[in-house]
Amino acid sequence: MSRGSRLTTVPSRPRTKPSRASGWPVRRTPRWVLIAVVAVIAIAVAGAIVHKPSRAERASDLNGFLQEVTTDIESCAGGVGESLTALREVQTDDGSSSDVGDAISIARQGAANCSPANNEQIDDLGNYQVPESLDSFQLAGVVTGLVTWAAPDAEQAQTDVAQVLTAASPRAKSQAETALSHALSKLDAERSAVDAVMNAAIKSLAVHASPPRLPG
Repeated sequence: MSRGSRLTTVPSRPRTKPSRASGWPVRRTPRWVLIAVVAVIAIAVAGAIVHKPSRAERASDLNGFLQEVTTDIESCAGGVGESLTALREVQTDDGSSSDVGDAISIARQGAANCSPANNEQIDDLGNYQVPESLDSFQLAGVVTGLVTWAAPDAEQAQTDVAQVLTAASPRAKSQAETALSHALSKLDAERSAVDAVMNAAIKSLAVHASPPRLPG
């Protein structure tokens, strides 16, 4: 080596030690557990979708339906019956002025009681939801029909009763009686329509019950 030459020393890199994971080891959920959870969820969802209510369950739901609509409509229906009875008694017995006054009061009160605004039960009936198990019987239309029977039709029929009783002339009385006859025919047609649907459901499920009584 010549005198002028120099040795160049390349600095060596420090050796690095392999890093070690810190903290607690993470356990992986076994694959079979995940599969089992997915299977259970799938079975539950499928069961909810394909569940079909039994005949006994549907019969029980129908009984509940009939009890509910009967309770909701009975106060209005009862008023219609009382109004018509009072009218017949006045017409048959040629009642006194007090009898006529009582009959007018009954009819007017009954008309007001068939309004959802005055009768919470009629309002409840309008919001009633038929059980899904009874969808095939089209009972939602029955609920709508009963509400219509009450308001405005039963209201109008009882208003006509009061008009007959307060008529001041033979002509006015004749007109009121014609209007009442029309109103009662309408109530009768509506009753026949809803009764036909309810009776079909009752017969199909062999339920020992009856539709609500609707006078007219």
